[in-house]
Amino acid sequence: MSGPFSPGLLALVAAGGAAGSVLRYAVGIWCAGWLGTHLPWGTLAVNVAGSAAIGLLGGAMLGGMPFGQEARLLVVTGFLGGFTTFSAFSLDAGTLFLRNPALAALYLGLTLLGGLGAFAAAFALGHALGRPPG
Repeated sequence: MSGPFSPGLLALVAAGGAAGSVLRYAVGIWCAGWLGTHLPWGTLAVNVAGSAAIGLLGGAMLGGMPFGQEARLLVVTGFLGGFTTFSAFSLDAGTLFLRNPALAALYLGLTLLGGLGAFAAAFALGHALGRPPG
């Protein structure tokens, strides 16, 4: 596969994005049914989970775990890009703010603190796991 826009590399991004988008939809449906719709729990869940996943992978790669271009495009750019849609977060936060500013503030705080906390913890874990034994 040569060049950043080669059909093979684009197919990896598309395949990962499709899988991530479908999982994001499923999580949203599940969260709405389980937790209700007072807050956009599905978007919160995927943003925190996606932050943890990218923290784990980033930490592992920094720690020396081999992770080739194709794997990065499939998993990070494709799957996690389709799974965690920050534009959906913006839409949810904006529309929630119009309905209830206090709930919007709670949602913003939970998303940012949860995502950054999950990233930091998972990054440290991934870095430790990515180191060669010994």
